[in-house]
Amino acid sequence: MAEKVGFDSDLPKNDYSGLIELSAALNSRYSDRTEVQNIAHNILRALFPSWLPGAFDWMFAKPFPEFSARMNAWATLMAGTWLMGECELNDCEIDGGGIGKSQGLLVKRCRFMEDSGCASICVNSCKIPTQNFFNEDMGLPLTMTPDYETGECQFSFGLSPTGESELVAKNTPCLSRCPSSGGMRNWHDDKSDKIILKSLVPTDSQCFLMEEDLEDKLIPQNQ
Repeated sequence: MAEKVGFDSDLPKNDYSGLIELSAALNSRYSDRTEVQNIAHNILRALFPSWLPGAFDWMFAKPFPEFSARMNAWATLMAGTWLMGECELNDCEIDGGGIGKSQGLLVKRCRFMEDSGCASICVNSCKIPTQNFFNEDMGLPLTMTPDYETGECQFSFGLSPTGESELVAKNTPCLSRCPSSGGMRNWHDDKSDKIILKSLVPTDSQCFLMEEDLEDKLIPQNQ
């Protein structure tokens, strides 16, 4: 992850705070949220052999969608608890309006969400990249629905993201505990020439990294 971000934490490799520090650095280094999402997506890809996602698509996801959804819900429970905290399998809504038996995973209080304290990091470094990885690489529909009030996050394997659900996530107001006080404004020392915000973002506003067009909020450093 440090290689992709271009920055490494001084904390021990087994210190969870180091992961949060790297995630915050990723979001603060790039003003384009799509670039943040793409880098996080590539980090997920790097965790698996290059042949595996494509093979899973045609060997499992397409011919056995329900089995594939249940298998990935279970695998996420087994492999992701260290990252997200306590989880449990549950039933969830799936494409077509049905209910998928044990195709869901409920994160009871997401550790990554809570420790980052930032809706932008959650959406751009976790939700959208993870959805894209499963939908595009594994051939398995996935919708993740974070709840910033309770700290829960619902994984629904077999449910494709909709424009409406993604808009709701992107329009999430900044959290009151956000460490950047309403926007990722703690840029690194090796700044690009467009990193100065024209105005502060109130804590109850949408985080600027989740906005579609950032150009109007940035001015050249030499101005």
